[in-house]
Parts: sequence; C-alpha cells; structure tokens
Amino acid sequence: MKQEKETISGTKLSPEEIKRVKGLGCLKDKRYDDIFNIRVITRNGRITTDEHRAIADAAEKFGNGEITMTTRLSLEIQGVPYANIEDTIAFLAEHGLTTGGTGSLVRPVVSCKGTTCQYGLIDTFALSEKIHERFYVGYHNVTLPHKFKIAVGGCPNNCVKPNLNDLGIIGQRIPKPDIEKCRGCKVCQIAKNCPVKVPKVVDGKIYINPEECNHCGRCKGRCPFGAVTEYQNGYKIYIGGRWGKRVAHGLTLTKIFTDEEEVMNVVEKAINLFKNEGIAGERFADTVNRLGFEYVNNKLINE
Repeated sequence: MKQEKETISGTKLSPEEIKRVKGLGCLKDKRYDDIFNIRVITRNGRITTDEHRAIADAAEKFGNGEITMTTRLSLEIQGVPYANIEDTIAFLAEHGLTTGGTGSLVRPVVSCKGTTCQYGLIDTFALSEKIHERFYVGYHNVTLPHKFKIAVGGCPNNCVKPNLNDLGIIGQRIPKPDIEKCRGCKVCQIAKNCPVKVPKVVDGKIYINPEECNHCGRCKGRCPFGAVTEYQNGYKIYIGGRWGKRVAHGLTLTKIFTDEEEVMNVVEKAINLFKNEGIAGERFADTVNRLGFEYVNNKLINE
C-alpha cells in the first residue's frame, strides 16, 4: 500500500497572502496554516499522457503525492506547502500546464464527451476548447461581478447540466417531417422510438409538436418510408443557471442557433453584459432576473 507523505503545518499566513495565492489557483487546506491544494487547468477534462505524468511528478515532488478531481474537470495537487507553491507552478509551466480556476472570472469550461458518445449531436470537444481559449484564456484579466461558468452538452440528455451553469449550450437536431411520405402507420416507428413521447399520428399524418420536441434526434432513420429524414442541426443556449445553495434553472434563449460563430458571439455578449450591467457579488442568474429575461434575451440575440 502506498505510504502517504506527512503534511506539516508551518507559519501562519496573512489573509492578503492567502487571497493572492488563491488567485493563482492555490486553495488553502483549512486544516493547516500554510498547506495548499493547487488547481491544474485541463482542456475541459482532456489532457495528454505526458501531462498526466507531469502532474503526478509535481504531486510527488512538491505535494503529498495525491491528486483529486474537481467538478469542473480540473485536477488538484494536494498538500503543497506554501514554500513549494512557486516551484510547483514553475514545474507545471515547463510542461505547458497552468494553474487557476478561481475568482470572479470566466471559469474553466466543462463539456461532456458528445463528440464520441452515441447520442452526441455536436463536436463538444472542439466547441468547448474554442470557448476555453477565447474566454477562459482570452478573458483571464477581465474581472466580473462574480464567477461565470460555462458548460457544453452534446445532446438533451444534459449530462453536464448546461442549464445549471451561468451559460449552457446543448446540441440540437430538429426534425423536419415530410408528411407526403408519411403513411400513417398503425404503429408509427417515429412515435414508438421517441424517448419523450412527443410525435403523434394526427389525421393519418405524423405530427411533432415543435414546442414539446427536445430535438434529441433519436427519431433519425426510424421511419421506413422516409417521412423524417431531414434535420436541422443546431445549438440551444441557456442563460442564468446556477447550482449551489440557491438553485436557478437556466432560461432558454428564444432562438435555436445554427452557426457556431454565432454561438461564440452570444457567449461573448453574455459575458460582456454581465461585466457591464451586473452588480458586484451577484451571479448572472440574479442579473438576468433583475434586468428581466426579455431585455437580456433581446440584447444577446438582436444587438
């Protein structure tokens, strides 16, 4: 069995210094005066084997030999004495790794594995990495009223809870039925295979209520007569979600976006709206509620 390194507490640090190193991604272990857990940023949970080895080496050299995972898909090197913080960060930098993920900033982006999952409708890895580079890295010096969390989900299965983030994106596949090809089968395969039971045969023709369909695309290829073969791929965007002591379910913008760059622009507008019109200490959910969804929706879509 692996022997844990002994963690020794030393000099008590000032609140100002604790705050400073927290801004570097080093969170104080409340059990000790000068022991920290250092948060290593991943690309939405993806790192190379070489990077894995580097993080493991850093944990052995500078910490207590343990690594934990965070809910935002980052890794934390445990039990690092204050005196080792600078050497740890420098060692990680030599291997192309950075620390951070704290403060009133855009936080590390999370995504599901929709790129490879059988239900995935969009390339979640590519989109989340673009968001990471443009807004986590690119906006790293932009202070916001509070933290701003972004999640990218590949489909309405909602595995990474995009609707419980400040901004969430979910892949969509919108069916476009061709009722001329529908034969009004007694057992409609589209209706039978829909996980949310929305499609119905009405007056001998397939009807999919656009307000109730969650656009999961699970009906694709089910009709043997080709009544539903055409789809529009896109993105649904939620704003104002929050998980924690006070849960807020995100609200859906009143448009399904079909262009990735348009999605990126909406993300940028949302961050800047929060920066310019948010109040210090409030989450984006509170900003949306205070300003009104209609106002925010219009700002993000039309302006």
